[in-house]
Amino acid sequence: MSLEKMRIFGNPNIGVYIYANNKIALIPPVNDSEVKRKLVSNLGVEVVECRVADTNLIGVLVAGNDNGLLLPRIVKEEEVENLQRLGINVKVLYTHFTALGNVILSNNKGAIVHPEMPERDVEVVKKVLGVGNIVRRDISRFTTVGSIAVVNDVGGLIHPDVSDSDIKEVSRILNVQVDVGTVNFGVAFIKTGLVANNYGAVVGERTTGPEIMRIIKALNIGV
Repeated sequence: MSLEKMRIFGNPNIGVYIYANNKIALIPPVNDSEVKRKLVSNLGVEVVECRVADTNLIGVLVAGNDNGLLLPRIVKEEEVENLQRLGINVKVLYTHFTALGNVILSNNKGAIVHPEMPERDVEVVKKVLGVGNIVRRDISRFTTVGSIAVVNDVGGLIHPDVSDSDIKEVSRILNVQVDVGTVNFGVAFIKTGLVANNYGAVVGERTTGPEIMRIIKALNIGV
């Protein structure tokens, strides 16, 4: 497992644009070979260029794990078909939420979803992700649960304002040990500046040395 700093479109908020699991990384069309190289080198995945809802905001709009990807209702039909042709299991979630990456926090062991997500949508998420443990709740009053943390199957990093009791609960639901931290020189919304899987991670280029050390420890990178 490894970790490198990077930017995309000159922006350190890489998690806004990139979705990754242990099999693939979805990125917008980008004329930057370094972006692709760093994702392949550190995450060990196939890189797929695509757009979602005719935007570059893939990390914001997509949620999932190794079993399947959830796309928002605003996705274009041809975008869904392009991913399906690659053999990717995708499902459009017809909910009023569109920023699925911000309202679903998941790994291959469990999931936490926005407290106001309708039960029928929670059941779809559970089926697509193939997880037995899925909970609808906020995390220390943060309802956009996917925006405040990044988790893999061996650890997780979460917003520093999350309470100790909620850290324990998130750790229990996702069956990993979660710790607090920041990215990009103090940004507490972890997802914006960190993309990770079980093999490694990439972080926004403004992320400091001490922040990187916490990320490495929290996600068990290099273990």
